Amino acid sequence: MTRTAHSSTSSGKQMLSEQSYTHLRDAIMRGKFAPGDALKPQDLAKEQGVSLAVVREALVRLVGEGLADRLPNRGFAVPACSDRRWQEIAEARRTIEPVLLRMSIQRGDLDWESRVRAAHHCLSRTPPYVPDEGEYYSDAWSEAHRVFHRTLLEGCGNPVLLETFDRLWTASELARRWSSRRNPDRDGAEEHRKLEEAALARDPETAAATLTHHLTLTAAALTDSAD
Repeated sequence: MTRTAHSSTSSGKQMLSEQSYTHLRDAIMRGKFAPGDALKPQDLAKEQGVSLAVVREALVRLVGEGLADRLPNRGFAVPACSDRRWQEIAEARRTIEPVLLRMSIQRGDLDWESRVRAAHHCLSRTPPYVPDEGEYYSDAWSEAHRVFHRTLLEGCGNPVLLETFDRLWTASELARRWSSRRNPDRDGAEEHRKLEEAALARDPETAAATLTHHLTLTAAALTDSAD
């Protein structure tokens, strides 16, 4: 095989792997698979019309993001609902994110402030629920929500710490997507407004305390969902 042919084959396999990953990720996020459902590589490969190797590569990537579990001698599965699992994720977020927010407030420049304001404006103008998408948060709101929280922390300037945030956020997002309950007593929009206000006021103590409270309320909602 020539070098050009080999490169073309590798590129094609990479594209198929990316497509398989995107397909499986969307299916898990949208609830096609229930918590604890088996993810059988052979069945998935047949369904998608790709090789077993392509599907396994996609599944390993999902495991790395916390969207699938690799079970000893049992293959792959969607994470099961577990109060302990969500509380561990919440504990990690409450430990890491307030620290990153403090760092952002200390290190963030004018560009960071502008991006925080823009991200909050986008979030506040995006409907959380869309009738056609059922009881789940809308895709547009979920993305605006992620961008706002990540932008708050990006001023820290540490990509390694931000990668940790990304992974924990994805795992939390899965639980949020599973939850069909809405808490009418919680004013999430006001919580986000206070976060923006404290961050832009360069008040690390208030900002960290506000974020911790926000994450604590989210953890309680995830526990209710697991129950």
